[in-house]
Amino acid sequence: MQAATAIVAETIRKIEPLDDLEREHIDTTLAWLAATDDIFRRVRPATPPRHLVAYVVLVDPDRRAVFLGHHLNAGLWLPTGGHVEPGEHPLTAARREAFEELGVHAEFSVIGDRPLMLTVTTTVGIDSGHQDVSAWYVIRGDRSREYALDPTEFAEGRWWDIDQHGLPETDPHFKRFLTKLDTQLHGPDNEL
Repeated sequence: MQAATAIVAETIRKIEPLDDLEREHIDTTLAWLAATDDIFRRVRPATPPRHLVAYVVLVDPDRRAVFLGHHLNAGLWLPTGGHVEPGEHPLTAARREAFEELGVHAEFSVIGDRPLMLTVTTTVGIDSGHQDVSAWYVIRGDRSREYALDPTEFAEGRWWDIDQHGLPETDPHFKRFLTKLDTQLHGPDNEL
């Protein structure tokens, strides 16, 4: 697994941080990757207690919208995605999760096939608490199209405007993600 951990670390090093918090998350993640090769969840929900996740955010850049699903276990409106399998590259996990949860072949044509963002989040409510180290990938969607989410994980899905007004209860880093996404889509002079 050390080779897989080194590949993940190289992917993380290429992320340009949005702010001091993301820099801290990247530094924490790189230190974690240097200290262990036990980064893949093996037992649900939290073994090991910190593990790697690939978020897959469906974005319609022309209509400035993101698609979120109401996650059954978390009770939050979240992007699709899930845990990276042992030995799996996060990009491979993003492709797999897009197909499993959205039924689509991921098209990484919005910003490319690298993660836009990295976050470390303590997840509580589903279990006694664990940390998700999440690589946020962006895939192209079409707001005029209906997407059928995996009904075993999501109650429903819908599009939300990137302008951040009226966002539902979601991942604590989602607004920061939208700020970073908007910067990528339109440059730093057009931030939200």
